[in-house]
Amino acid sequence: MKKKKGMILSLTVASSILLAAGCSSSTGGSSDAGKEKEGLPAVGATIYKFDDNFMSYVRRAMEDTAKGKVNLMLNDSQNDQAKQIEQIDTLIAKGAKSLAINLVDPKAAQTVVDKAKTKNIPVIFFNKEPDESVLKGYDKAYYVGTTSSESGVIQGELIAKAWEANKDKWDKNGDGKIQYVLLKGEPGHPDAEARTKFAVDTIKEKGIQVEELALDTAMWDATKATEKMDAWISKYNDTIEFVIANNDGMALGAIASLEKAGYFSGDKFMPVVGVDAIPEALEMIEKDKMVGTVLNDAKNQGKATIELATNAANGKDVLEGTEWKLDDKKAVRVPYVEITKENIQVGKDAYK
Repeated sequence: MKKKKGMILSLTVASSILLAAGCSSSTGGSSDAGKEKEGLPAVGATIYKFDDNFMSYVRRAMEDTAKGKVNLMLNDSQNDQAKQIEQIDTLIAKGAKSLAINLVDPKAAQTVVDKAKTKNIPVIFFNKEPDESVLKGYDKAYYVGTTSSESGVIQGELIAKAWEANKDKWDKNGDGKIQYVLLKGEPGHPDAEARTKFAVDTIKEKGIQVEELALDTAMWDATKATEKMDAWISKYNDTIEFVIANNDGMALGAIASLEKAGYFSGDKFMPVVGVDAIPEALEMIEKDKMVGTVLNDAKNQGKATIELATNAANGKDVLEGTEWKLDDKKAVRVPYVEITKENIQVGKDAYK
């Protein structure tokens, strides 16, 4: 009798594990479990890669916002545009009433729209902005994100203020210029291009001279940033006076490299700035290993994306019952905010 009960218990546990695995949407596949049971409209979503620091927080906000409102079929495109297109085909075949797409490559936006258009399915692009002509060409296509230049301007202002307050310590050669290295995101990505240009331009506009020692892409990735920074420290050593990163992931990678080289110990310091204000970066600011960052509001980007996609899936005006507004490019713009040690709570509140 005991043996029979044990077998039943084992089968029950195994069934529970299989059921839990089948309902998970945190892998490269998607889940539409419970669609008929819950009677909720299906929203098909893709994220360019789940293990991107910032996008992991956007994904969490999307999942939280979707609860009880839509059946969110969420996919990890693993930084592969061909895979993402296949996922979109599958989502459409599974009956998605709207699509929420974080493109791997913004140039693929027209392909996505062409597929959605044949089935009259609304598309909410988010975080990676498609070309304006793509949104104009389909009355059911929208964008949720930011104004790319704004983050660069704010980062440049942050750098200028910090430099003016600390140049006696930070200007190692006393020439009045900032000798900097810059870790760039994905080449061609609107945010990477705008942040790179506007951060440096803004510093110059504040009357501060700059000298670029090195600029290279680390593809938003912390590990790649560590490798780049290792090479730059080896080549330029104490000539570097500032590290500018297009995002916090790369800033954290640079800090890991700098720590290996003895920085942030004793009097050896290197100013580092990023963009996103992810919790790991906020910790570095509190530990005086980062000067500051720029809040890229993951929570509200994820929330706005799902709210628009939910309305679209229900055949409503995408803004109905929301706090959002569309600009003249059919985009919801979530504002950036400068974050330093003085207002760090603003960053923390955004990730609660």
